[in-house]
Amino acid sequence: MNKKQLAAEKSIEFIKEEMILGIGTGSTVFFLVNKLAEKVKNGFDIKCVSTSKKTTELAKSLGINILDLNKIDHIDLTIDGADEVDKNLNGIKGGGGALLFEKIAATASKKNIWIIDSTKLVKKLGKFPLPVEVVPYGYNHLLKNFDSLGFKPKLRMLEKEKYLTDSGNFIIDLNLSEINDSVKLEKQIKVIPGVVEVGLFNNLADIVIVGKNNSTEIIKRV
Repeated sequence: MNKKQLAAEKSIEFIKEEMILGIGTGSTVFFLVNKLAEKVKNGFDIKCVSTSKKTTELAKSLGINILDLNKIDHIDLTIDGADEVDKNLNGIKGGGGALLFEKIAATASKKNIWIIDSTKLVKKLGKFPLPVEVVPYGYNHLLKNFDSLGFKPKLRMLEKEKYLTDSGNFIIDLNLSEINDSVKLEKQIKVIPGVVEVGLFNNLADIVIVGKNNSTEIIKRV
């Protein structure tokens, strides 16, 4: 069993019947959805909210009940992956392009768990490119703005087409190398007109489950 699968399957222990569960997006969450579907087939009673079209399609195909977030007043627990996590349990997310919906779900959740493999645990955020979701209108001006700030921006592409998020926006990835103050940077980027959301997830994860070689580590927010 690989590290991602170990972390994903460990997170199942935190899911209780009759919960409203938020399901994230990405390769690690794929293992979670498949394991959860096995429990559902055996009569496990759970309702879910999904953070992307891709996750919704997979979950529904496996018999998992997906609700509209607008029809519920809260999420009990959201389990999601992350691209980088530091020692303070702040993270970078959005490599899979779902950062906006993931942050909406996270802030609507009573508790958030991230499932990662050990390579995603870092001393300082920034090596992984920071995704910023932006509206298509005037995106070239945002690229110039980010470039002038020294953020080394790059418009995300899918083959030869501009990458589109589920909400029809573009993503600009910032190549920062190192982030010294993720809270300050998140605020700095979010006030720029045209920015919809930034892939810095500060003070949101309650628990991080790390998949290692043949074991898992559970890190809780202090």
